[in-house]
Amino acid sequence: MPTDEELIRDLEAREAKIKQMGGPERIKKQHALNKLTARERIALLIDPGTFEETGMHVKHHCPHFGLDKVDIPADGVVTGFGRVDSRTVCCYAQDFTSQGGSLGEMHAWKIAKIMDLAAKMRVPIIGLLDTGGARIQEGMSSLDGYGQIFHRNTLYSGIIPQITLSMGPCAGGAVYSPALTDWILMVKGSSHMYVTGPEVVKAVMGEEVTHDELGGFAIHTTKSGVAHFAYNSDAECIEGCKQLLNYLPQSVYDKPDATYHPPTDSPDRICPELDNIIPENPRQGYDMKQVIKAIVDDGRFCEPHKHYAPNMIVGWARFNGHVAGIIANQPNYMAGVLDINASDKAARFIRFCDAFNIPLVTLIDVPGYMPGTHQESGGVIRHGAKVLFAYSEATVPKISICTHKAYGGAEISMCSRSIGADIYMAWPTAQLAVMGAEGAAAIIHRREIAHAANPQAKLEEVTEGYRQMFYNPYVAAAGGYIDKVIKARDTRQEIIAALEALLNKQEDRPWKKHGNIPL
Repeated sequence: MPTDEELIRDLEAREAKIKQMGGPERIKKQHALNKLTARERIALLIDPGTFEETGMHVKHHCPHFGLDKVDIPADGVVTGFGRVDSRTVCCYAQDFTSQGGSLGEMHAWKIAKIMDLAAKMRVPIIGLLDTGGARIQEGMSSLDGYGQIFHRNTLYSGIIPQITLSMGPCAGGAVYSPALTDWILMVKGSSHMYVTGPEVVKAVMGEEVTHDELGGFAIHTTKSGVAHFAYNSDAECIEGCKQLLNYLPQSVYDKPDATYHPPTDSPDRICPELDNIIPENPRQGYDMKQVIKAIVDDGRFCEPHKHYAPNMIVGWARFNGHVAGIIANQPNYMAGVLDINASDKAARFIRFCDAFNIPLVTLIDVPGYMPGTHQESGGVIRHGAKVLFAYSEATVPKISICTHKAYGGAEISMCSRSIGADIYMAWPTAQLAVMGAEGAAAIIHRREIAHAANPQAKLEEVTEGYRQMFYNPYVAAAGGYIDKVIKARDTRQEIIAALEALLNKQEDRPWKKHGNIPL
């Protein structure tokens, strides 16, 4: 029988061998690609001395194609739990130096097990992906493994935050777990996500395309909307993940103020620079991000999807230490109009915040929905309805502020009183109407205009009359559709007052399995 000392030395030797991963040559190759190893990534993510690894000694069971003679350290994935800025999280990191980080039965079993543990612990799950895809030597076991992960991504959606760091290749079935998670972060130059790679595209479609052109960060953060953040290096990506976690609760079971931080910015601070931010020329835009930075704590704003559908802004900030999700039209891009992509972007963000008890602040300056055959044939009706659905089902505190234009159905979509705004405020510059003055006047007074001696002069006259009537917030306020007309400079103070009053909001809904959002 071995002695206790011998058993300890054996354990230490086994652990040391596993921690060598694919060996010095493969690690060197990984570094040559400006990529860290799985264990180096976890060391950057998790607070020093807090990582507890699970499943280190797991081995694959595949006897086919010579794999029975191949040792894959930790079966190509490091799993465990630890702390990030003193908050507990579960995580897994695929090891590309070990069989290309390929996913087989036990590799998937380890990921599924740590996801189950995260749900039991009620903490976020973070996946650091770097994989060659399915381990084809294991056949259906690999496919079943992906299914096990997808199933858990879905079951735990809305229960614990799920974050994916795409830090290398991610193709085929491997891309669907990230797509099912809440937030995807990519690394410029090394992250590639696609269903089929360039070789398959060339063979099947006859199309020549590079990895970057097919599934690089630029595609997914600007065109497809698949990814939400992009960074220049692994280290920056991991730091970005930490910043993101700073705004998120541990789980659905946390209260709205779970992420409260003692404020360093006065709640009584006014913002006089906002009094003149709305241009006199109605066709001239302005930057809504200047408004956001003026009213939030210390000007700090965490913005996903920064370069996707830029006519819509979404992100998190703090008001007197309390986290809130912000949804805002961007007048500087396409006049802040709602279209297919902007609708999807807003609806997804609203539903995430509602799932995790994060209050919503909506800044409104929207002239309507984007017209045209491209939008209609693309389903702008269906996509636009997602925003209505998301706001209507949300039960978190909802505060809306109209800064300038709010026309037609788009005014309703941007969290009007009718679909659930708890507090609706407007600046004196707000214009709430069914449509723009020229179009509305032309319809209402079409007979007068047609029979006028000078139709153009008549159109200008009735248009000005419409502006005088509706291009202010007071008609809406008189009807009770707006709670308060506020000075622009007081916006921060007013939001904080409303938010803190609503933190204990309770809103019960009839029981149902789930709604049928128009996907």
